[in-house]
Amino acid sequence: MNEQDLLCAAEEARKMAYAPYSGFLVGAALLTKDGKLYTGCNVENASYGATNCAERTAFFKAVSEGARQFAAIAIVGGKGSETQPCPPCGVCRQVMCELCDPDFRIILDDGATYRTYTLRELMPLSFGADTLKKGAR
Repeated sequence: MNEQDLLCAAEEARKMAYAPYSGFLVGAALLTKDGKLYTGCNVENASYGATNCAERTAFFKAVSEGARQFAAIAIVGGKGSETQPCPPCGVCRQVMCELCDPDFRIILDDGATYRTYTLRELMPLSFGADTLKKGAR
């Protein structure tokens, strides 16, 4: 599956978003290293802290079905029908750091083109299992 295919799947997932408060609709398409696809959308809640992002929805679906190795995620978002670059929030980046290797690809669409980043680029100083191991000495 190429990056364009992932972006199309993310756009389809975006159509399922539940965002009555912000109107900011997000879809994500997560590709495992063995070629399986998991999608997710953002699901808002009147208690904003209970909101779940599209990226985490896709990851949690994948993990709950046994997936553990991930290759890439495409993210498409924006107000209404507009599309703008929608980088993952800090919580989603932390989940990615927990579940992905540093070369995991994050594909962001702006409606006209897209750009691909690695997790290492988005989280150069991440907190993870290695951090906990170092502190346990």
